[in-house]
Order: sequence, then structure tokens, then C-alpha cells
Amino acid sequence: MKLFTPLTAGDLELPNRVVMAPMTRLRADENGVPTELIAEHYAQRAGMGLIVSEGVFPSAETRAYPGQPGIVTDEQQEGWRRVASAVHEAGGRIVMQLMNGGRVTTTAITGTPRIVAPSAIAIDGETRLADGSKAPYGLPHALTTDELATVKAEFVDAARRAIDAGFDGVELHAANGYLLHEFLSPASNVRTDAYGGSPAARAAFVIEVAQAVAASVGAGRVGIRISPSHNIQDVLETDADDVRATYTALVSGIAPLGLAYLSVLHASPADELVQSLRAAFGGVFVVNSGFSEMTSRDEAHALVSDDLADAVAVGRAAIANPDLVDRWRGAHPENTPDQATIYASGAEGYTDYPRLSA
Repeated sequence: MKLFTPLTAGDLELPNRVVMAPMTRLRADENGVPTELIAEHYAQRAGMGLIVSEGVFPSAETRAYPGQPGIVTDEQQEGWRRVASAVHEAGGRIVMQLMNGGRVTTTAITGTPRIVAPSAIAIDGETRLADGSKAPYGLPHALTTDELATVKAEFVDAARRAIDAGFDGVELHAANGYLLHEFLSPASNVRTDAYGGSPAARAAFVIEVAQAVAASVGAGRVGIRISPSHNIQDVLETDADDVRATYTALVSGIAPLGLAYLSVLHASPADELVQSLRAAFGGVFVVNSGFSEMTSRDEAHALVSDDLADAVAVGRAAIANPDLVDRWRGAHPENTPDQATIYASGAEGYTDYPRLSA
């Protein structure tokens, strides 16, 4: 079965094509330092072809959630070093997803004077604080052109810290309504400078971040994740022509870099738009189609065998089954994820899922 064959993705050598998708889990301490529990969680899943960590914030004002880990301080970096070591000792490979939360937060979470976004447009809704209460999303500060250089430098510094901590690479989070995705959508980006207006201009900053990170740590260690038309967290992309123009500009802009992979979250991987982006990218293509239903073994197999993707990113199935690749390879029954514990803080529903019995 092709799903279980090796794959070279830039500088990454994957033993199989099942990728653990990045998933917010919220088990870091109050200072954003990864705990031993986090190290155990990822090490348990070292049989995946590649682990992509949960989204990690590159600066204090971009922390989106209580319990989210960062890669800003030396203490956080050392915490991630323990995670990378545990995964490698278990025979796995892991990249760190770098996630600037943008406007998907509030100062009550970040502890900073402001939050940032492409434009001063707040999300309509509330977010949960550390004490369990809720607060409205904050009105973001619209980043100036000069400030974009700082944001870019934060991504670069975070990538360097990740590599120095022993990670095999990094993934840029340009999906799901966070900062880089906010630049891509006309609903969240109403700028009138070089980074707003046309589809190409809205894609420009994301391309620049990818260029800067690739130049710093090597393009073969860098992946990027996008979610065209996901329409989440008020980042709306409902005009099909605009979506095509924006993402074609983005993918065409990053294609010459030779990145390790492009990961696309989309309900229909066979969609003509998705496959056109694959062709424009010209490199290793990872798809994640797990929306309403948990990705199944048969679906993952079909996506790879039908040449709709080179690898498949799997979320909930990877949470509930630390030995997912072994289960799928042997067609064994799977554990069911406990949705109530996804965003909890302890071991329950995190490191206590059973493995196959001997």
C-alpha cells in the first residue's frame, strides 16, 4: 500500500505518508513552556511519517489561547528541546508549526497592550480565558508597513529557535483564520498599501515570510499550510474567482523557493482548485480532508493511491490512536477520540489512549 511507503519532502525523509496534523491542545504551562506531558504525547505518536506540532506563538502579543506554547523565550526553547529529543529517541520526525494568532485573541490572554492584524477589524464573538470565563475578541491594531518587518523577523527568530531546539523543520500556519490567513482574505484585509487590495497584494506578505524563513533555516526544512475557502473565524473567502486568484498568486510566489511541502486543508481534495494549486506548487503535496468525519484508513489510502496527494494529514484519528500507522497497516480497530478532553489540560484524552495489545 503506497500510504506506507517512504517519501522525501525537502530535507525530510518520511518512513510513511501519514502525517499528524497540527492540532491545538493547550497543555503548556502558564508561561507557554511545553511540559513533559507534551513530550510524552508526541513521542507516543512517533510512528507517524511526520508529526506537525500544535501552533506555537512566535511573540507574546500573538498568543491565541491560554495553555498554548510559545517559542519566544529560552525557557520555551528548552521545553521544546525535550519534546524533539523524546520524538527522535522514539524514532520519529517532527516539525514545529509557527502560528501568529493575529486577531484571534484578546489582551487578557496575551498580557500585552495590543493585538495585531492586517486591518483594524475585530472578530464578532468571544474567546475563552484561562479561568474559564469568556471575553470578546479584541479590536486589533492594524500593522503598519514598518511593523511588518518586525512580524517577519519574529517568524524567522522562531524558526531558528525551533531548529536549534532539534526540530526537523517548521511549518508556517497560513490557514484557519490566523494572521497570515488574515492577510489573504478581503474580509480581514482592507489595506490600501502594497499588502492589500488585489489578490496578489494580499498574498505578498505571506510570500515574504516564507522567503525569509526559508533563507534563514533552509527551504527544505520549511512547509506551509493553507485552507482556501475554509471560512472560519471571520476570515471569509466566498468569491470563487478571488480565491483562485489569491491562492494562485500565493502558491506561484512560493513555488520557486523549493519548500519541503505544501499542506492544504480542504473538504474536497479532488476539487479542481486544490489540484491546480498542487500543480502550481510542483512539490510534495499534503492534504487534510477531515472536517465533519474523522479521516479513515480507506480515505487516506485512496487519496495517495489515486494521486490526489503525496501524503495525508490526519487529526482526530492521530489523537485517539498513538499507534495509528500500525493500526492502519494491519487494518486493526481504532480508538474513538474523546472530544470533551481535546482542549483540556491534563493527561486524560491526551496520553492515555490505549495502544494495540501485544
